[in-house]
Amino acid sequence: MQALKGFQKTWLRGRAHDIKPVVFIGQKGLSPAVIEAAGEALDTHELIKVKFQDFKDKEQKQTIAQAISEQTGSELVGMIGHMAIFFRQHPEPEKQKFQLPDRAK
Repeated sequence: MQALKGFQKTWLRGRAHDIKPVVFIGQKGLSPAVIEAAGEALDTHELIKVKFQDFKDKEQKQTIAQAISEQTGSELVGMIGHMAIFFRQHPEPEKQKFQLPDRAK
C-alpha cells in the first residue's frame, strides 16, 4: 500500500468519526495480543479506532501508535485525544470497504 496523502487521511478521519473503538490499550500496554487484535480488526474493517485507557502522555501514545502501525502494516491516520485511527486497505479489491479519493476536492 502506498503512503496516504494528506487529503486521504482527512477523508478517512471523517469516515472514522462515527465508528466505535475496537481495540483498547490498558495498563499492560502494547502486547502481542493487542497487535493480533488490531491486525484482525484491520482485516475485517480496514479502518479502526484504538483507545488508550491508561496512557495519558502524548509521547507514549505516539510511540505505541507508531509500533502498532509498523507491526500491523497499517497507517496511522490520526490521533484525537485518547483515540488513534488506523487504516489498512484489504488486498482483495472485492473485499475493500473504502475507495480512497484520488485527489483533493
